[in-house]
Amino acid sequence: MKYDDAAWHYGGDFPVDLPNEAGATHIGMFLAWLLLHGMGSEVLIYRSRKSLEKLRSRAITGKDFLMIECDEKFTDEELNEQGNRFTQYYYNGDGKICQYLDDYDEALCSGLESMYYVKDTWENYEKLQVYINAAFQHWQLIR
Repeated sequence: MKYDDAAWHYGGDFPVDLPNEAGATHIGMFLAWLLLHGMGSEVLIYRSRKSLEKLRSRAITGKDFLMIECDEKFTDEELNEQGNRFTQYYYNGDGKICQYLDDYDEALCSGLESMYYVKDTWENYEKLQVYINAAFQHWQLIR
């Protein structure tokens, strides 16, 4: 199952003054959180050892990881069972509104023309991870 794809964001109202990879920032930040919290699949962990080391040491960002290792696509194959279940709840919204994008907007998009202008930095990741941590804790209580 494909959760998201940077290419889905390039068209429509995507800002013409940004590179296409700006459509991957929100995906990469969530993927980084999952991987840094032990929710990567065994295949991904094996296949992407060097990039995971770089991610853990913050030599690359989640967006970089997504572009390098996942061909800009975020699928269930990158995650273990727990990661997929949480992603379906929080990122996909289990058929409801995607809470992740609401939290992303609240944490990082104030004063920006669109979510695509969020800078892909570890400082922004730190702001966002507070929201993801809270959502994960809530999810653990209700499941």
